[in-house]
Amino acid sequence: QVQMVESGGGLVQPGGSLRLSCAASGSILRINDMGWYRQAPGKERELVAVITSSSNTNYADSVKDRFTISRDNAKNTVYLQMNSLKPEDTAVYYCNAQIISRSYSAINRWGKGTLVTVSS
Repeated sequence: QVQMVESGGGLVQPGGSLRLSCAASGSILRINDMGWYRQAPGKERELVAVITSSSNTNYADSVKDRFTISRDNAKNTVYLQMNSLKPEDTAVYYCNAQIISRSYSAINRWGKGTLVTVSS
């Protein structure tokens, strides 16, 4: 079994910052890409940022220069530092990981989501 557990969401004022964390645990041999997605009310889930196992990154245009994705491979954890938050960043944020299990199965695992609300 492989699980992803997110933390760090909450209520923040416009212009503020939050840091999301997501830790993978279980029968893990290796984690390839890790990423963050978000889904706002009434909208489809969209990619926020992705980071490869060698720490190459890619961002949605809407968050470039404000959000930073990083990972700690020793802890199987991915982070999302969010600065200069805007009301339109309000959404449920989901982490995702492409995992190779110890039984050599390829697993696409999602976290349950953490709510980020940007409001004054």
